[in-house]
Amino acid sequence: MRGGIAWFTGLPGAGKSTLATAVAARLVARRPVECLDGNEIRAALSRDLSFSRADRDTNVHRIAYVARLLAKHGVLVLVAAIAPYADTRAALRSRSEADGHPFLEIFVNAPLTTVIERDVNGLYTRALAGEIPSFTGISDPYEPPVNPHLEVRTDQESCEACEQRIIAALAAAGLAE
Repeated sequence: MRGGIAWFTGLPGAGKSTLATAVAARLVARRPVECLDGNEIRAALSRDLSFSRADRDTNVHRIAYVARLLAKHGVLVLVAAIAPYADTRAALRSRSEADGHPFLEIFVNAPLTTVIERDVNGLYTRALAGEIPSFTGISDPYEPPVNPHLEVRTDQESCEACEQRIIAALAAAGLAE
């Protein structure tokens, strides 16, 4: 079975982890699949890093390294990590493809106003109050993908509709048999 990487990128609170987890649950009976959540990986493997651009890049390169190892063994890896910089995501894609693994960039899009309204963890409130420096979308940039493999709009589509579109894109890439 062919491994590959689907990278869910978007603002904090856009629904990356929710969608990756839901898609994994639908596919796990059909094929090896693993979710790598950016927040969990940061806590486990990148606790030593700050939120500077260099450290954010190091973090996503660590995640991508783990994802490539899994993909090499036939696992479909669903990565839910902001990866805010377009050039870094392009580098991740190039490296994955050079290693022979498909890399699908999935833009989980929700406007800033929507994710601020959702603010399930109170992070936007704290960032807007200046309590969290270098917060993506507020005091640090998020560069939306110009040409993602797939864009889902979590402010306009149901979770189920997004899941179905993601699974269809994975199937078209030969990753969701």
